[in-house]
Amino acid sequence: MSRKKALVLTDHELRLMEVLWERGRATVADVVDVLPPPPLAYSTVLTTLRTLETKGYIAHEEDGRAYVYHPVVARNDAAKSAMDHVLHRFFGSSPGNMAVALIGDGRLSDAEVEQIKRLLQKRKGTK
Repeated sequence: MSRKKALVLTDHELRLMEVLWERGRATVADVVDVLPPPPLAYSTVLTTLRTLETKGYIAHEEDGRAYVYHPVVARNDAAKSAMDHVLHRFFGSSPGNMAVALIGDGRLSDAEVEQIKRLLQKRKGTK
């Protein structure tokens, strides 16, 4: 039985999850081969995959002598979990405060600003 998922993924864990989300399933050797730079040692990848499995993000099947890993948590679910963690930890559980912080930093493109305006208008129209 796996333990409860951790709220956020470490940098190494996220790199490996990206490979598994992209490929669907992979052995340790597959992950090592396609991992973007900087490279990680086989033993590091193996240890990190085992950690991800313990955390409940991935599972494995045996294929001969190899373990084939696959994600059991979707990318969107992992992203939502990370956002929820930041929301509660830094913004007092206020989506409005988080949105103001994100919008106020000035890094949004004009297209993103327009998309946000449309979403706010749609939300306003549903109340």
